[in-house]
Amino acid sequence: MIARGLMLGPDQPVVLHMLDLPRAADALNGVKMELVDAALPLLRGMPALQPLAAVFSFIAGCKAYFALGATTNFETGVVATSDEAEAFKGVNVAILIGGWPRKEGMKRKDLTAKNVPIYKSQASALQQHAAPNCKVEQRFWWWLTPRTPTRSSSRSSPPGSPAKNITCLTRLDHNRALGQVAEKLGVPVGDVRNAIIWGNHSSTQFPDASHATARTELGERPVKELVADEKWLKEEFVSTVQERGVAVIKARRQSSSLSAASAACDHMRDWILGTPKGTWVSMGVFSDGSDRVPEVLFYSFPVTCEKGEWSIVQGLQIDDFARSKMEASGTELMEEKSIAINIL
Repeated sequence: MIARGLMLGPDQPVVLHMLDLPRAADALNGVKMELVDAALPLLRGMPALQPLAAVFSFIAGCKAYFALGATTNFETGVVATSDEAEAFKGVNVAILIGGWPRKEGMKRKDLTAKNVPIYKSQASALQQHAAPNCKVEQRFWWWLTPRTPTRSSSRSSPPGSPAKNITCLTRLDHNRALGQVAEKLGVPVGDVRNAIIWGNHSSTQFPDASHATARTELGERPVKELVADEKWLKEEFVSTVQERGVAVIKARRQSSSLSAASAACDHMRDWILGTPKGTWVSMGVFSDGSDRVPEVLFYSFPVTCEKGEWSIVQGLQIDDFARSKMEASGTELMEEKSIAINIL
């Protein structure tokens, strides 16, 4: 997806930096061979040109360059390594979606305990080796803090990274919400926009379709009006999106893969290239106190993006039902942050 331009655009050459555990080195090298064998035109290194961005995907990454001129020193465009320093060297964008996978029956507390040490190590590597102003997209994010910690701090967001440069992945949940509405209405998913995921990437998240719209033959209309079923919107829709990840695990004995990778690309593309006018997406971002969410949390909000910056959508009407769901998810995030800090 990255090497085909689905993340950074169809004209942006990239170099992928892929990181995995030492025991997976042979398999990772096999992935490198396949990428080279695919002869992807955008996958190339251009050392003579100024780096524009970098991406770290799966526990993998990509360094992108402006394609402004010719060079005779082309690289293969792929780095496969188990060394964090090499993987993060000079990257401008980091996508941290790897880590210990959630298995059937695993509690989130157990998942937190497995992943906090991994992200602590990667945060340190980012601090030491990534480019200044590196943008970071995280999959696991309960322990993130808006503070800028020192190397000795117990907190593990990438030191030196402004809170604006760290976002967290709820795009998969957002896409699931759009998909459920589209199925309910019998319309293409591209005709539905402005659903919201509030809160955590967990079963307490609040999928909210009360501000969503869909295109029809009569123009764009509110989803609430088109569905005309408040019970479905508050119950079945919410629970289906909340529990979709568990349903996928039960069906295939593995967590989401293709849809998660697609969501990670969607998230970073919109952050860097911008959201369409009149459209917002869901991202876990540092709370500025909007919608009564405590400022000590990273929390999923509706956001718009322009020129590499995100902004929380303001002025939305939130009823008592939505408020109660949002507060419940915020409480869970506070609890998970406390667990993570204790582990650190």
